[in-house]
Amino acid sequence: MSSEQPLAEHAQQVNEPPINKFFRAAIKTKASDLHLKVGQPPKLRIQTQLKNTTSDPITEEQMEKLTFEILTEVQKKHFLQHGTLDFAYAITEEDRFRVNLFRQRGLISLAARRVNIEIPSLSWLNLPPVLEKIAESREGLVLATGPTGCGKTTTAVSMTDHINQRRFCHIVTIEDPIEYLIKDKKAIVSQREIGIDVPDYDQALTFLMREDPDIVFIGEVRDARTVSAAMRAAETGHLVFMTMHAANCAQAVQRIVDLFPSIERDLARQTLSIAIRAIICQRLMPSVAEGIDRIPAVEVLLANPETRKLISEQREAELPTLIRSCREEGMLHFTDSFVKLIMDGSVEPREAYKHAPNVDELKMALKGIRSEKGGIL
Repeated sequence: MSSEQPLAEHAQQVNEPPINKFFRAAIKTKASDLHLKVGQPPKLRIQTQLKNTTSDPITEEQMEKLTFEILTEVQKKHFLQHGTLDFAYAITEEDRFRVNLFRQRGLISLAARRVNIEIPSLSWLNLPPVLEKIAESREGLVLATGPTGCGKTTTAVSMTDHINQRRFCHIVTIEDPIEYLIKDKKAIVSQREIGIDVPDYDQALTFLMREDPDIVFIGEVRDARTVSAAMRAAETGHLVFMTMHAANCAQAVQRIVDLFPSIERDLARQTLSIAIRAIICQRLMPSVAEGIDRIPAVEVLLANPETRKLISEQREAELPTLIRSCREEGMLHFTDSFVKLIMDGSVEPREAYKHAPNVDELKMALKGIRSEKGGIL
């Protein structure tokens, strides 16, 4: 693909701000982000890569005119005083962006994230069927974990929309930023964006239960207060989805507990052991399967009496062994997931080795299968 992405000519509506042509280009090319910087041509992030447009570099005067025209007087005053501003910007009812305006080296820059309106299904994401069963739970805390860029937010949103299509309920999300626009289906969906709909997580969590939610989605673990609110909601009969960074299910437990002061960790651990419904950890890899660019390897821990016991007794290091012994319940170990992806031709073995948390274990598992089948992988 060329390093330059041409900007299509759009018929400009009457009184439409000139900056809209860049937002419209992002929409047309399905870019995830738009970047405007003085001295550089506008850039679009397409399939994780930043690409130049064919427009000329933006001057300092142009940047100020382009950006200030779409701000209210209150927003402009805030930006001039603080040097940064978060706001939502809509081209149409469905074409929306989360915009951050900021100064760098004394000059104005803009970074805009496109809010997705197409939510992929769990099956389209090539996620295991057990995630549908988890989404159909009535209560409990569900953690979607993994490294940055692994698709954990997409997985959590897909599970939330699975409920949206099937249950008459109230879904409340607290996000920073909103990455997917979830339309009302059977459920009514209230999406609260930090910095736009509510000042911060503290206020959003303080008033959460007054909004009569059935399902809660919290975009990211921030601190002990966020986790406490999520666990409290899960304990009182709500299904709560939350995302966080963790390499595997056992590490997710430890990271949750470590958020709390040492004097509170025992109580936090006991509360987590009661509130937890499932932990999903995933890693994305390039796929060689037709029509699939990237595919997830997934680890799934489900809450059963043994799971709760190990968490409460500070024995999360034993969770991988438990997962292996509970495959019939729908639990899934990372090694099993990698083996399946290799065996069905979705990923190359060498690619799996790059992403597998335990390469030696994966090689041994593949060797065992090769011995059983008499073939060569």
